[in-house]
Amino acid sequence: MPKAIWNGAVLAESDTTVVVESNHYFPPDSVNKQYFTESDTHTTCPWKGLASYYTIEVDGQVNKDAAWYYPEAKEKAKNIEGYVAFWRGVKVEA
Repeated sequence: MPKAIWNGAVLAESDTTVVVESNHYFPPDSVNKQYFTESDTHTTCPWKGLASYYTIEVDGQVNKDAAWYYPEAKEKAKNIEGYVAFWRGVKVEA
């Protein structure tokens, strides 16, 4: 079962991730929200839409903008709307 791990904490775990462009997108209900804080960062993907970011904090360690999601994905990416993906040192074990 895919897991997202950073600083020894399991950030998300699900057997229903969706892989897009080599990234595992985790369903919103599989994310351990206690580690996540909304960020003001946004980026745009031409086919997925406007991405929003989370900063992750585990045991006082902060990983800024280490997770992202598409709150209102474009039509071709509706299957990952609201799903969360990771980078910046977050290890995803599949």
